[in-house]
Amino acid sequence: SALGGTSVDEFMKYRSPLVSRYASKEMAYNFSDRKKFTTWRKLWIFLAKAEKDLGLPITDAQLVEMEAHAEDIDFARAAEEERKLRHDVMAHVHTFAHCCPTAAPIIHLGATSCYVGDNTDLIMLRDGFDILLPKLACVIDRLANFAEKYADLPTLGFTHYQPAQLTTVGKRASLWLQDLVMDMRNLQRARDDLRFRGVKGTTGTQASFLQLFQGDHDKVEELDKMVTEMAGFKKSYLVTGQTYSRKVDIDSLSVLASLGATVHKICTDIRLLANQKEIEEPFEKEQIGSSAMPYKRNPMRAERCCSLARHLVALVFDALQTASVQWLERTLDDSANRRISLPESFLTADIILSTLQNITEGLVVYPKVIERHIRQELPFMATENIIMAMVKAGGNRQECHEKIRVLSQQAAAVVKQDGGDNDLLDRVQADPYFTPVLNQLDALLDPKTFTGRAPQQVIASLCVCARAHAWDGWIENCNEVHSCRETGHLN
Repeated sequence: SALGGTSVDEFMKYRSPLVSRYASKEMAYNFSDRKKFTTWRKLWIFLAKAEKDLGLPITDAQLVEMEAHAEDIDFARAAEEERKLRHDVMAHVHTFAHCCPTAAPIIHLGATSCYVGDNTDLIMLRDGFDILLPKLACVIDRLANFAEKYADLPTLGFTHYQPAQLTTVGKRASLWLQDLVMDMRNLQRARDDLRFRGVKGTTGTQASFLQLFQGDHDKVEELDKMVTEMAGFKKSYLVTGQTYSRKVDIDSLSVLASLGATVHKICTDIRLLANQKEIEEPFEKEQIGSSAMPYKRNPMRAERCCSLARHLVALVFDALQTASVQWLERTLDDSANRRISLPESFLTADIILSTLQNITEGLVVYPKVIERHIRQELPFMATENIIMAMVKAGGNRQECHEKIRVLSQQAAAVVKQDGGDNDLLDRVQADPYFTPVLNQLDALLDPKTFTGRAPQQVIASLCVCARAHAWDGWIENCNEVHSCRETGHLN
C-alpha cells in the first residue's frame, strides 16, 4: 500500500530531510541514482564514439545499441551485480552489457572507474550551479526591489546591538544585497572554473589509451578533447592522478559555504528585527506560530535558513580534509565522504535560496513601530544639533553642553530606572534657556536629516553592483516563483 504516493516501507527507514522535506525536484534529481547512472552510460557512449572516429574497430551497430539502452537501467540487476562484484562501476558495466550484447566487448574500453565516476561528479557540480544561479538571481532581484522601495525610510541603526545613528531600511537591505552579489560572482566563477577530467587512465598517464592507439599521442590528445566537448565542457584538466584534484571540490563547496554565511547573517538580522516588531517574514492566514501560544508569529522561515546554513558552512570542512589526505595518485577514502558532502552542499544551498526568495518576496515592514523606536532614541542623537543651533543663536557652547548633559542624564534615568518614555525633548522645551531654538526643534529632530547619504547609497548599490551586473543572463531563467504555501510550511 501507499500513503501520499510514498510506500509505507519508506517510513521504516531513515530518509534525508534534505530530499524528503526540503530540496527542489530539480536539485534532488541532479544527484539522483538515475541521473548518475544514465550519465555513466552517456559517457561510455561518448568514449566509444570518439574511439570509433579515431580509428578503433567499433561499429555503428554497437553505438546504436548502446544509445538505444542509454536510459533503461535495470537497477535490480545492477544491485545484484554489485553484491557479487563489490564494485559499483563494474556492476553497471555488466548491467549495460547485458542489454547491449553486441556492444559488450567495447563498453568502458581503455577507461578506469574514475572516467565515469569523476566526470559524472563534475557534470553534477556544473548542473548544480546552473540550478542555484537563477535562484540566487531571483533572491537578489526581490531584495533589490525591497531596498529600492524603502531606500529613504529612516530606521535605527545598531552597533554592538545597541542603538546607534540612523540608517534606512533600504540601506540595511543593500548590505545584504551586496553580500549576495558577491556570492553570485563567486558561484559563477566556481562554475566557470570547472573543467572535465576527461580520459586520463588509471593513474592519469593515459597509458591504456596510448596503447589502444599504438603510441599515437595526437590521437590520445584528440580523444580527450572530443569526449570533453561531447560532455559540454570547453576544457579538461591538463593533469590528474586517478582522480581530478580534490581541491576542485574545495573550490565548489567553499563558495556554497560562503553563501551559507551570507544567508545566516541576513536571516539573523530579520529575526532580530522581528523581535523588535519592525519587520516580519510572510505569515499565512492559517499558519500557527506556536502550539502553546496562539498569538505568536515566529520567524520560522528565517530560523530554518539559519539552521540549514550552519550545516552548509560545516560541509566545506569535509572537502578540505578529504583533499589533504589523498595519498599519491589516489586513495579511496574520499569516496564515501564525497557521496554525502557534495550532494548535501548543493541540496542545502538549494533550499535556503528557495526559502530566502520566499522571505524576500513577502517581507512586511511596520513604519509606525520603526518611528516609535526612533522617537525613543532620537532626542539623545539630536543633542549635538541642538547645541550647534544654540551657538548659532548666540549661546555659549560649553554652557549649552552642560545644560544638555544634565537634562540627558535626567531623561535617561526616566527611561532606565522608571521604565518611562524618553522625555528629553519635553525637558528642553520646558527650559527657558533653549527658547531661542524652540521654533527649530521639529527641523532639528527630522529623522531624515540623520540618515546621511543612505538613500543615495541604496540607489548606487542597485545601479552599480546589482541590477547592472549581478544576474546578467540568469534572471531570465528564473521562472519558478515560490509562494508562501510552496516553501513556507515546513520547519
